[in-house]
Amino acid sequence: MATFLDHTIVPVRDREEAVEFYTRIFGFDDLGEVGPFLAVRVNDTLNLDFRQSDDIRGIHYAFAMEPDEFEQVFQRIRESGIAYGDGPYSADNMKGPGMTTGAKGLGKAVYFKDPSGHGLEIKTY
Repeated sequence: MATFLDHTIVPVRDREEAVEFYTRIFGFDDLGEVGPFLAVRVNDTLNLDFRQSDDIRGIHYAFAMEPDEFEQVFQRIRESGIAYGDGPYSADNMKGPGMTTGAKGLGKAVYFKDPSGHGLEIKTY
């Protein structure tokens, strides 16, 4: 059996705001209340469980996707007026996509932040 990341708990300032952002920008499915969390389904092997917290430390989440999905998400980022960039240390230079290395090697990437300040990356190989 292959090993997959099943879910991760994401600390956020506002659970409802997080669900709205991730469903609008990424198109993830809203799962509603899941135990003490509000959750979204990323795909058939991964959920993000949002936990309300005052202790937010920026975490980096990189989402790999097919080229057409990458272009759709990048378009929604631009249409939403979200600052983005072409690298992990230039996530607001409004340039991109850039080329960065990920789990499958070099790929096209765009970096931006969610409403709680977590660093997000969309990538396609």
